[in-house]
Amino acid sequence: MATVRLKKGFDIHLIGSINANDIVEIGKPGSVAVVPDDFHGIIPRMEKKEGEHVNAGEPLYHDKNYETIKVVAPVSGTVKEVRRGERRHIDAIIIAPDGDTDAVAIDTKRDAMDVLLESGLWVMLRQRPYDVVPVPGIRPRDVFVTAFDSAPLAPDLDVVLGDKRQYIAKGVEVLNKLTDGKVHIGVREGQNIDAPGAEVTTFEGPHPAGNTGVQAANIAPVNKGETVWTLDIVTLARIGELFTTSKVSHDTVVAITGEMVQQPRYVKTVMGADMETVMKNELTNVAKSRIICGNVLTGVKVNADQWLRAPYRHITVIPENNKPDEFMGWASINPNRFSIYRTFTTWLGGLKKPVSMDSRIKGGERAIVRTGEYDAMLPMDIYGEFLIKAIISGDIDKMEQLGIYEVAPEDFALAEFADTSKLELQRIVREGLDKLRAEMS
Repeated sequence: MATVRLKKGFDIHLIGSINANDIVEIGKPGSVAVVPDDFHGIIPRMEKKEGEHVNAGEPLYHDKNYETIKVVAPVSGTVKEVRRGERRHIDAIIIAPDGDTDAVAIDTKRDAMDVLLESGLWVMLRQRPYDVVPVPGIRPRDVFVTAFDSAPLAPDLDVVLGDKRQYIAKGVEVLNKLTDGKVHIGVREGQNIDAPGAEVTTFEGPHPAGNTGVQAANIAPVNKGETVWTLDIVTLARIGELFTTSKVSHDTVVAITGEMVQQPRYVKTVMGADMETVMKNELTNVAKSRIICGNVLTGVKVNADQWLRAPYRHITVIPENNKPDEFMGWASINPNRFSIYRTFTTWLGGLKKPVSMDSRIKGGERAIVRTGEYDAMLPMDIYGEFLIKAIISGDIDKMEQLGIYEVAPEDFALAEFADTSKLELQRIVREGLDKLRAEMS
């Protein structure tokens, strides 16, 4: 087993981590929703209408450009509402469940790509370049799987896996049929993954060591003209389970963490469950809480009356911006103030002690200054600041030369946190990838 030691990056230690690995099974959700924005690169065309019944595993909609790409219902029930926003954009497809979570059976004795497309698991994969749902029919050069999450307050994916660990080997077998290269699995030090047929690499170092993009960049970087797929170990196990049982499981284990959570813990529910069910009696103060599906760096803000977003296995709840007029603001000499740099005295006691952070940005956007901040947070062979400038200026040639094909917005999340210019780096990278994809199509 090869070992990669990463020095760049930073571990953010927040209050509200989970101290036990017990999983609590919560009640059945009152509603379940699928949010099309979770599957970037797909233009939805509905197959079900409001008021129609849908079975678990049955398609709700398909992609306008590739009709074989299906997004399926995680539960059986009635399509209660197709909620639309501006310009008739589909914000959410809401299902009133009837209590049946047993998915429809799928014939797995055929081409593996066709099975994944029909089952809906295809949309859980990501393609680089562009960080979108993969284009059907294109065989990836390699497949990269991460077996751990290094983000702040991230769940232990070994706990999330649970008894689905038995399907990992089958998942590797399936993916090996779909690639001309190798299936790479990145693990942390001391983690044991039994995956015959996969190349296992140990990664040591701070966040973002758990990102598949960082792992790929340190094993076999993506070059122009090449395509790779990325996913996590839980999705790999779901694929193995599908080809073992002929059914897709939409159950999920979610870590509820953060300073505003009464008792951080793991809960078992269904993908897309309503937050009211998932977060029932969990928050210390709902009005002063920001609920995030995912981690604080890359997650999506949701309201208490919305739903658990499908790709995430993590909910973080931090204090909302409740001190907009704090005395002295950023110039405060409070010893509990946190900074990666030596702006405050916190560093004297070390930066591994859990700290309290709220949702404030604490600063305004300003010009990019060459500081090396991005490079220190990005363990990839990329000049981050120059790439961001190329994206902002719309210079496609420079974007290509500076490595945009191997990055995704999440790779710049930590740099965005550390950025003294307060730029929305993830949004900039996403817009750059979308523009490049449109130019190349």
